[in-house]
Amino acid sequence: MDLRQLEIVRAIAETGSFTGAGARLNVSQSAISRQILLLEDEFHERLFVRLGRRVQITSAGEALLQLSHRVFNDIRETSSSITDSQKVLSGTINMVGGMTVCLYVFPPLLREFRKHHPHVDIKIATGGVQRLLRRLRTRRADLALLTLPVDDPAFTSVPVLREELMLALPAGHPLAASKSPVPIEALINQPFILFEAGSNTRRTIDEFFVREQIKPRVVAETENVEIIKSMVASGLGMSIVPFQSVEQETLGGSLHAVRIKGQQLVRETGWVYRSGERVPRVVQEMMATLTRLSAEPQLATPAGGRR
Repeated sequence: MDLRQLEIVRAIAETGSFTGAGARLNVSQSAISRQILLLEDEFHERLFVRLGRRVQITSAGEALLQLSHRVFNDIRETSSSITDSQKVLSGTINMVGGMTVCLYVFPPLLREFRKHHPHVDIKIATGGVQRLLRRLRTRRADLALLTLPVDDPAFTSVPVLREELMLALPAGHPLAASKSPVPIEALINQPFILFEAGSNTRRTIDEFFVREQIKPRVVAETENVEIIKSMVASGLGMSIVPFQSVEQETLGGSLHAVRIKGQQLVRETGWVYRSGERVPRVVQEMMATLTRLSAEPQLATPAGGRR
């Protein structure tokens, strides 16, 4: 048994198939099967049982899977401790975040981080929350910046940003004529373009609608804030989005952002990482960088309608 075989066992368990493991590790399915056969011959035990196109891990396979977690975790810990002891920070950090975070938070954050740590390679991935949490859980990501809460004991959350959610209107909309907050009753029967159901941002918006007994007329749902803005600007409806995502369009005149009267809708964004593990220095440095930036204009929320 060697490290490569343990890596293959883990890849099969996480992807659910020999084909998926081969794709992840960039080797053929036959090579994956051959290594599993060698392990099964060595231990005289089946490691996986085929169930159609999927496989199910056996108790012997689970024992090797847990061993692989311990071995590779020890390797990472040792590697990180050596790297952390070096004066110049180097290595790779894999980060994930939602669409809005990747568009408006990561660019200034990573620019500032690179000023101080130019030898660190940064890799970014985006997607839905559950997909990003899977990447974090399977160690394909080191750190996530997500809308909170994340209610899973496998992860630790550290709140870092509070973003105000504003009503976004097309520039020519009748409700955009005034800079005053929009009365709640003016939202009744209006078409809305909203974030997809299930996201924490959408949950905050839905809670507002329930609280105010408004049944929104949802004409479109998407997790892509750029699509939302384009639809709103085209006059297809209004939306409720983080202020920073529409600030430039508001200044440019294509959109109008305004508060809802008597409301302050806020979403909280925070770092999320695996619980119970040593936090590598590169992760600590990234988190500290955002803490320094969070009070600066490009990441602040509006305090009184305008900043």
